[in-house]
Amino acid sequence: MSITTAPPDRRDNSRRHVPFSKVVCEAEQLELVKIVIRSGWLTTGSYTGLLEEIFSLKVGAQYAFAVNSFAAALHLGLEAVGVSKGDKVLVPTMASSSSAEAVRYLDADPVFLDVEYGSTLVTPEILMEAVQTHPEVKAFIPVHFAGQAVKMIYEDGKGILDFCQRNGIRVVEDAAHAFPARTSGRMVGSIGDVTCFSFHDNKAITTGEGGMCTTDDEGIGRRIKVMRLHGINRDVWDRYLGHGATWEYDVVAPGYKYNMPDLNAVIGLSQLTRADLLRDERQRCAQYYFDRLSGIECLDLPLVQVPMEDHAWHLFVVVINEKSKTSRNDFIDRMAEKGIETSVHFKPLHRMTYYRERYGLKPQAFPGAEKMWRGNVSLPLYPSMTEEDLEYVCSTISGILR
Repeated sequence: MSITTAPPDRRDNSRRHVPFSKVVCEAEQLELVKIVIRSGWLTTGSYTGLLEEIFSLKVGAQYAFAVNSFAAALHLGLEAVGVSKGDKVLVPTMASSSSAEAVRYLDADPVFLDVEYGSTLVTPEILMEAVQTHPEVKAFIPVHFAGQAVKMIYEDGKGILDFCQRNGIRVVEDAAHAFPARTSGRMVGSIGDVTCFSFHDNKAITTGEGGMCTTDDEGIGRRIKVMRLHGINRDVWDRYLGHGATWEYDVVAPGYKYNMPDLNAVIGLSQLTRADLLRDERQRCAQYYFDRLSGIECLDLPLVQVPMEDHAWHLFVVVINEKSKTSRNDFIDRMAEKGIETSVHFKPLHRMTYYRERYGLKPQAFPGAEKMWRGNVSLPLYPSMTEEDLEYVCSTISGILR
């Protein structure tokens, strides 16, 4: 295959096709990429710095650090708050593998938590019970699932952040689904010790691959900045712009290779300026699903506990409940036959071979997650979905389940 041609499209184009997700790109993104390529500087530089600056302003955080993946962001965040060998870190079982594997990178141990059925979130009550069992826990990774934030702050002081602060538990937020999202009037990204975002291809905004750490803590920020690039005390771009002995640098810690190149950052910059518009379009799709699917008895719709406009609407996750004559897997197969892509978020981590065997995990310890897992399906949701696309998805679902 010539590198000047697109990869072959193996879909059956003779039938209607609704993808699970679709990146919204504008012509200006191509022009910005051309500018970076022509500059002769493709790696971390001024555009990465600009992305960090605008993102920190958007979420209301003092510091933002662009990295090459969400997993890298979480690894850096946990390391910066002091998680190390033998520490215990609370992790919801309904999460991506990144949320637990970053803990293992540091030779610490994840302690898996159940979630609330419907919202797929850890509640303050679930957290409190876990800390009673594991009072020595060092950190907690709240997962803001599908775009809805965990109940971090309560006026009565009984929110998750309030509880963690009283008990000396560091909070490193998994906000891979939660940009732009709010909780209790604050943007996700300005709440915990560190917040970690994903800019993967299917996220609210994308850099192709990438992530971001935000924090208000100067010491944590300084550690993340050093550790994301080999433990070097000066960025390559800083040395390039400097005068005199610009080659001079020092390695102050055994760091990692987690920096984001300008070539990726410039894609994110274009999308960041339209983040609220893209979120509004995803909400439009979510509202259509609520309106059209609410009458199907065997289908449980997402439990939404925040104002619609505070939700990022990254995913729309439904559950095919025990009243259905069609299993979740059969439903997915039948949707695929109609050209509609779906997904599952997530297979619980307590069911994954590595964690199940290493920590002796049993399904009955996670009733909320198990109930979600048995029937959950993520429906197509992306800003450019048309009303015709949405109606086709909903009528197909109705035909399968009614």
